[in-house]
Amino acid sequence: MNLVFEDRAATGRNRPLRALAAGSVGNFIEWYEFAVYGFVATVVAERFFTPEGGSAAEGLVRTYASFGLAFFFRPLGAALFGRLADRHGRRPVLILMVALMTGATALIGLLPTYAQAGAAAPWLLTFLRVIQGLSAGGEFGGAVAMLTEYAPPGRRGLYGAWQSFTVALGLLGGVGVAVGLSVLLTGHQFVVWGWRLPFLLALPLGALALWLRAGLDETPEFREPAVTGVRVSAGAIALAAGRVTGWSAAGYTFLVVLPSYLQTTLHTGFRAALLATALANLGFAAAILPAGLLSDRVGRRPVMLAGAGLVVLLALPLLNLLQDAGTSGAVKGAALCGAGVLVGLMAGPGPALLAEMFPARTRCTGLGLAYALSNAVFSGCAGLIITEAVRRTGNPDVPGYYAAAACAVSVLALLAAPRRKAG
Repeated sequence: MNLVFEDRAATGRNRPLRALAAGSVGNFIEWYEFAVYGFVATVVAERFFTPEGGSAAEGLVRTYASFGLAFFFRPLGAALFGRLADRHGRRPVLILMVALMTGATALIGLLPTYAQAGAAAPWLLTFLRVIQGLSAGGEFGGAVAMLTEYAPPGRRGLYGAWQSFTVALGLLGGVGVAVGLSVLLTGHQFVVWGWRLPFLLALPLGALALWLRAGLDETPEFREPAVTGVRVSAGAIALAAGRVTGWSAAGYTFLVVLPSYLQTTLHTGFRAALLATALANLGFAAAILPAGLLSDRVGRRPVMLAGAGLVVLLALPLLNLLQDAGTSGAVKGAALCGAGVLVGLMAGPGPALLAEMFPARTRCTGLGLAYALSNAVFSGCAGLIITEAVRRTGNPDVPGYYAAAACAVSVLALLAAPRRKAG
């Protein structure tokens, strides 16, 4: 009897760690795929969105339009699957989300190109992007709820930060695979078939995520008796979306859109552009967990305000450093790492801050919708807006203005928010 009791007690103590892994690995897959798509956008544009004789710039705009369309299905996924998770539990919904994401990602690696299937090719790709958008919308709310609801007392910021940390790992994984393939394969091989391999790698990752999530219990907060009459407040969703607008826009500007911007606007080579993005993502990854831990001590808002305010001040000067041919590589690398750190200051406390705005029985829906709406407008459209604005105006400073303006919105939303004690 004592042995059985001790085994169960040990299992109970390990549940937060398993929840950490289960919530994180699915999120890693989601952001790995989005990173891969962003990093190989110029290849995807050529293979799927540029008919013979078409403009490469127009093909890239169409690629980002497909990229952005998936983001506009995230709010629908957040509302639909978030509601299911709030009613029936986090676990079954998170299992479904990772299955949908893995299947759609692997199928992208098997699609015929425009040369093989004609006009059907971009439509098939866009359909799979929509499936990914729906599943990503449900994934965020469920994963953040699981991480924060399993967190020990006083560690919600740190546990929630793992959601953002796996974003960084996914982005780094995507750029790492892309850089590795660009080294191992010739340029022709990568364009013809090598670009498919990163998408197919989602299959073993998805199998691991399914195993972890299938063996996890429901969170303690969800198992508590439901409070009747609880509704999601539109005002709370709008405020929450404003808080993370800068995180969304600056994150995608500096961490995902940057490779294509460097190649098409500053005429940087493919490998150099990927290396620059890796440096930004390393700075991002290094800041996230410390920022989450710091928010457990001083509060979410001060840490996020520091990140958003510094982006407002430094986004344009940082971009000017990259544009200056006389700036040394070391200085440019340090600037890119610094940009990643600023995004990390917002991303670390962000998940816990959102989770604390909503009660358990509306948490997945509320925080999922807030995050999905901000991402749909400011992340999904970032590549399209920046690429098209630079093409039409010829102004290479557009990314800096875009990130700074979005972070200014977050500063106002964070200042307007009522004070909440970190938990």
